[in-house]
Amino acid sequence: MPLSRSTNRNTFFYDATNPEVLLGGFRQNGSITEENFLFFLDILLVNLVDTVRVQARISSHIVTRTNTALETGAYDIYCDDRIQISREAWVRRLDSRSAVRRQNRFRDAIRDRDGGCVISGHRNLAESIEAEDWVSYEAAHIFPLACGSIWNRRRYGRFITDMPNSPQSERIHSAQNGFLLRSYIHQRFDQYLISVNPDDGYKIVSFTMNDDGFDGRILDPVCRDTTNPHRVSDFLLRWHFRQSVLANMRGAGEPIMPHHPPRTDRVGGIPAGPYEQGRFELEMAA
Repeated sequence: MPLSRSTNRNTFFYDATNPEVLLGGFRQNGSITEENFLFFLDILLVNLVDTVRVQARISSHIVTRTNTALETGAYDIYCDDRIQISREAWVRRLDSRSAVRRQNRFRDAIRDRDGGCVISGHRNLAESIEAEDWVSYEAAHIFPLACGSIWNRRRYGRFITDMPNSPQSERIHSAQNGFLLRSYIHQRFDQYLISVNPDDGYKIVSFTMNDDGFDGRILDPVCRDTTNPHRVSDFLLRWHFRQSVLANMRGAGEPIMPHHPPRTDRVGGIPAGPYEQGRFELEMAA
């Protein structure tokens, strides 16, 4: 059964004209500033970017575009027009572990570039690297392999610059579309529960409980060195961050699909339900 993204929320926002109806919410672990919150609303609200006023319900504090940490609690959105939440589709994804194993070239390029988990900062030991021991480290795709049809339709391959002689469809396997993560962080990244905002100094945002202290860290520079032609793509990081906002903050949030360990019956274990057709299609594609 899908899990709920709203369970651990501590910050909520409402239409001031209908203050009992929840528009959305999120988990504030400390890294989200007032400016970040307004940026999230730029993504979530339709055509209201310059006309809204966001006010804390209890203190009446007006949220402004500053680096002040956003207080937790309830916020009311005031606007002369009717407030509409974007219906932009989000891209459901599965953990891509089984697909990544078949992409040895991608995996090796990511290992060579990053040398450790770029979100947690844990580096693989030199002795382990020499022994080719990468247990618990996984090469994660930023844009999921199982959604290659979307990649092709939107021509995202044009943002990959280190495979100029490859077809657009094959560029999804570029090192620019990935980085090295610890396995459990990979799972959270695939579920949009943790993401990186390249437009905010590559700050890492955790959209769930910050039990590992990653929220507010900065993405390791090793994967984004501007002198490296294989550096991670800002466009794809931006795409993932937008998906994370859409998945976690609208209404009650999108469902979190259960993680399936390797060699389990992933397809046979999909029950009937409103999201299961999409899951079945993604599993078959993977």
